[in-house]
Amino acid sequence: MLRLLSISSKSSSLRKPNSSFSYTSSYLHTHLCNSARPTSSPQSTSCISTGPSESLINHSSFANLTRPPNGYSFFHRLERNFGSFSSQIGFRTGFSCGYWLNCANLRIFERNGGAFLSVHGSVGRLRSFSSESDRESMEYDVVIVGAGPAGLSAAIRLKQICSEKGVDLSVCVVEKGPEVGAHILSGNVFEPRALDELLPQWKQEEAPINVPVSSDKFWYLTKNRAISLPCPFNNKGNYVISLSQLVRWMGMKAEELGVEIYPGFAVSEILYDANNKVIGIATNDMGVAKDGSKKETFQRGVELKGKITLLAEGCRGSLSEKIMKKYNLREKVHAQHQTYALGIKEVWEIEKGKHNPGAVLHTLGWPLDQKTYGGSFLYHLSDSQIAIGFVVALNYHNPFLNPYEEFQKFKHHPAIKSLLEGGSILQYGARTLNEGGYQSIPYPVFPGGAIIGCSAGFLNVPKIKGTHMAMKSGMLAAEATFDALHEGSNMETYWDALQNSWVWEELYRARNYRPAFEYGLIPGLAMSALEHYILRGKSPLTLKHGKPDHEATKVASLCSQIQYPKPDGVLSFDVPTSLHRSNTNHEHDQPAHLRLRNAKIPELVNLPDYAGPESRYCPARVYEYIPDEKGQLKLQINAQNCLHCKACDIKDPKQNIEWTVPEGGGGPGYSVM
Repeated sequence: MLRLLSISSKSSSLRKPNSSFSYTSSYLHTHLCNSARPTSSPQSTSCISTGPSESLINHSSFANLTRPPNGYSFFHRLERNFGSFSSQIGFRTGFSCGYWLNCANLRIFERNGGAFLSVHGSVGRLRSFSSESDRESMEYDVVIVGAGPAGLSAAIRLKQICSEKGVDLSVCVVEKGPEVGAHILSGNVFEPRALDELLPQWKQEEAPINVPVSSDKFWYLTKNRAISLPCPFNNKGNYVISLSQLVRWMGMKAEELGVEIYPGFAVSEILYDANNKVIGIATNDMGVAKDGSKKETFQRGVELKGKITLLAEGCRGSLSEKIMKKYNLREKVHAQHQTYALGIKEVWEIEKGKHNPGAVLHTLGWPLDQKTYGGSFLYHLSDSQIAIGFVVALNYHNPFLNPYEEFQKFKHHPAIKSLLEGGSILQYGARTLNEGGYQSIPYPVFPGGAIIGCSAGFLNVPKIKGTHMAMKSGMLAAEATFDALHEGSNMETYWDALQNSWVWEELYRARNYRPAFEYGLIPGLAMSALEHYILRGKSPLTLKHGKPDHEATKVASLCSQIQYPKPDGVLSFDVPTSLHRSNTNHEHDQPAHLRLRNAKIPELVNLPDYAGPESRYCPARVYEYIPDEKGQLKLQINAQNCLHCKACDIKDPKQNIEWTVPEGGGGPGYSVM
């Protein structure tokens, strides 16, 4: 759990998403030292040495030094336990500096290697240290992967039950984003049902939920017209929110209850015991160069061992997918394959006279063809901001279709253009979402843990909402986890609780909407209307999904090319311009986290048969075909551009691209999404 000697944190400012702060060169030679005879006094045991001179610091000055300006303390556990920490930590050798502190732990390695820090006791739970060739190990009762709505809801609920029952369970949440909320993106009309159950006083506790839905419209678009349709969404009582801001708030609530949160660490491995039971996870090594060599900043990954491990990675979680395959979790309940969509989103500031807080609009139709499922959303936030986005189902047939360009084209529709004109764009992002629903939910329990949230596919497609169900699944998993650890039951009770909850009822009632559109837009609308207004989710039939998304792609020779207009730089933009607004950043010199299972397939199959679709379905221009010295097109992977949407892992025709986690802290930096 090591960190380089620079820490940056996104400002909480919504108006300046690029603002940040950092501790710079004045601290480059700063290191902590410890008395040979530790006492309970922080001042007598800890000092900061800067260059040749030394000066003592106290608890309050250290807390001020390490607290980001937005109030979200990455040193939460250190600050909370500083007094006991200083009496428990000891150094076995002196250190040359060059490394800073990790979010919640003091970890200082010599730049030249060899020496290591030994911790006697701990602030939290048992830790073990060994030579640089081995990994540090930390033990918790519960380890949660992912600080999104599901993961944080699980953590909060666990700590609530512990408080109610007078039991102390240690709970750790690991998040690959540089801070909680940085990787959270959703065009979110929030249904507070689960939050009402989890934190009933959320209004009094100033949750960032304050724009109630004021109107709800549904349009069918032709090229020049917007035809109003009966609205099926029923958003009365819901709110227009920024999910990244809500998750940040939930993170603080979790910390207040004693949850330990580690942002900036990517989980790359599942740990198993001799009986094939999951016993925790491991973060990936940091400071590894592209060629696989160890850089000067190399830091070994960390093992986080838990009696129960909950996977809350979000849509198409890499570890969750491996777990499902390893334990045959889909086959266990005869679940169908998951089907996905790619959502692309922008946040704009529009002219005040055009802004209508709480107004909600959904559209379908133009510019998509009649056989491609998808549509748009446009939500009016506060402060003259709107969230506008476009969703394209990834089972589209034509390899020439470009979801990003479809979105840019959509903004030029007369009904949308008039709203955006005179405005300015603040942020851009993309992510995939589950659309399989009821038919595609796997058995969510595996030996040693469970899958929760969007990793398992909890999303109501016709409502275009999954946050409330993700949260509820995390809460139910937390209750099952407590019973398993303290009452002697097992995690299978989580599956039983899910099937007896409103989550299951909601998924069942909505099960036929998405597969109805396999027959095209008009038949899909007709069947959806029948389900919604007449049968009300009680149809005697359960429709099946079509082919998996990657198999739905047709060869290029059977499809027509699509010519997209050039961006005008006012309403529509090229990918590099949009990518800059996502605040995406990766350490350039690191192994590519996007891997080809067979390096020859792009040139031998994808390019000649499918016209190189990866260069179009990726909304960040990660994949480009460029000529080599002989003029032959070769695939170039610009992994540093990756938005972590995972469309490539889903849509590649031969499933040749594997998305893995990059170095922790890399990726987009969303603040208002």
